[in-house]
Amino acid sequence: MGKKSIAFHEETLFQNLSECQLSIEDVSERIVRFVSEDVRAPYQFVIGTDSQVFGDYTKFVTGVIIRRMGRGVWACYRQSVVRRPILSIREKLSFETALSQQTGYQFMEPVFPAVEGLLLPYLYHGAAFEAYIDIDAGTEPHRNPTSMFVDEMVGRVKAMGMYEPRTKPESYGASSYANRFTKRPVRLVM
Repeated sequence: MGKKSIAFHEETLFQNLSECQLSIEDVSERIVRFVSEDVRAPYQFVIGTDSQVFGDYTKFVTGVIIRRMGRGVWACYRQSVVRRPILSIREKLSFETALSQQTGYQFMEPVFPAVEGLLLPYLYHGAAFEAYIDIDAGTEPHRNPTSMFVDEMVGRVKAMGMYEPRTKPESYGASSYANRFTKRPVRLVM
């Protein structure tokens, strides 16, 4: 019995409402610049993915957010497409988590040391840096069908070591930011 192949397309470039065609290096530079504007502030670095099924394909959007707590945010996203509808909640949630993890790994080397270097001298003056991967799943079994997969996804993120997992209702990176950009269909090129 052969394995079923998945036709998958992932954009390597990021965009936001004011910029397009941003590479990992571009996004890293903007994150570091944003942090350098106020080195005495606490920051949250958040990555989250959400998805939407459109007929014969599933669109995934991964958001990357740097949030200066109470005083601003810079964010961007990229999209990926699986050329089939993913109807299994577990498969969709697993794919979302994997895309967030992959993106998280891509930013660990360029962003973490640079931000740490900026904030370390100001730790006793309010500076802080927390990194999260937001999982688009809730823990309440009677309200959320994803609850039975939460422990599995949380374990995967914890195994990375550098990111803390968050689930609904705290997982705004996936359930709010990325979700905004999943609603528009994409034009598939065959």
